[in-house]
Amino acid sequence: MPSAPASAAPHAFVTGAAGGIGSAVVDLLCAQGYSVTAADISYPTGLLPAEKTSPGRLYRVGLDVSDSASVEEVVREAWDRVGPVDCLVNGAGVIATGPGAETSDGDWDRQFAVNAFGVFALCRALGPRMAARGGGSIVTVASNAGTVPRSSMAAYAASKAAASSVTRSFGLELGPSNVRCNVVCPGTTRTPMIDGLGTEESLVAGQPEIYKSGIPLGRIADPVDIASVVVFLASDGARHMTLQEVTVDGGASQR
Repeated sequence: MPSAPASAAPHAFVTGAAGGIGSAVVDLLCAQGYSVTAADISYPTGLLPAEKTSPGRLYRVGLDVSDSASVEEVVREAWDRVGPVDCLVNGAGVIATGPGAETSDGDWDRQFAVNAFGVFALCRALGPRMAARGGGSIVTVASNAGTVPRSSMAAYAASKAAASSVTRSFGLELGPSNVRCNVVCPGTTRTPMIDGLGTEESLVAGQPEIYKSGIPLGRIADPVDIASVVVFLASDGARHMTLQEVTVDGGASQR
């Protein structure tokens, strides 16, 4: 991330900001003094300041990341009103589980629209802007399901693998302009996304009958466990890291 002017805080743009991991990322960034544009499909349209007691400034805006016109409009508004964006966090995501043979076209299309195209649309909108300023950081929240096959997650896993590939491809293109592009791959995390996937005990223990390994650390991740890695990758502490997939799953995928 490039150094911000002495009078300005760095500006982070976070999608999926109302979700479990997204909201944890927003909180950590604000606590570190960032100005944060928190974008989520559940928020009202229009960029509005929000009250925040931590050092950073917080703005909220409604955004459907699968709508490229809306992405460009919201990015432009945030850039003009809050300031140039130093860090993009692609946190928006959806999931629909079930056997691959029973996955509908609609479920496939929706997961790719949000999980993969949404990442592409944000990287396309903000990557060149960051490059023109001489640097920045893009961090995409993917999934360990995109690196290890998962039963009943064919579409989700494929969309997350695509999100990782898109991000790292942008990293190759933007690297000469000092824009770093990295991926965080969470495992089972305590968010609404895991509802219906099984009991906590079964998620920790694994399910050999469907080739799912357990979690060696013996616990489900809290959102802050993922957010802390995201925020590190956004920071100058990771200034020599790009094109990386960082797995944060308690050892479940053994990577």
